[in-house]
Amino acid sequence: MFDIVVVGTDGSSTAAEAVQKAIAMVKLTGGQLHLVTAYKPEEITSSVREIDEYLKSVGSSYHAESLLTNLAAQARTVGVEAETHMSKRPPADAICEVAAEVSADLIVIGNKGMHGVHRILGSVPNSVAHKAPCDVLIAFTT
Repeated sequence: MFDIVVVGTDGSSTAAEAVQKAIAMVKLTGGQLHLVTAYKPEEITSSVREIDEYLKSVGSSYHAESLLTNLAAQARTVGVEAETHMSKRPPADAICEVAAEVSADLIVIGNKGMHGVHRILGSVPNSVAHKAPCDVLIAFTT
């Protein structure tokens, strides 16, 4: 049914709830889980070469990688293996591209931004729902 599940995360509490729902679903189906996060590269510089190299090593890609590593570890604690994907693309594009690449059956995403003006002007869940190459579950989160 839903053998390959992609879930988008940005580290927010609503995304964390969506990830937990995706993990539970994959645990039930015995499928594959793909965790996706998008980030904007930070341009941090210093006049001192050594400091400059250090700052670049702890930029936004470090935070994105750390988030995915932690979430994959959470999945493993309940017996679910997860593949992680980082992208510099806009979040909805990144999620849909990974879903297409892995031939996903389902994308799970939290409902962050689905209220008020964001719902009209656009949100990541709304964009994913319109661009997705597969079924989409917009998880109700608190």
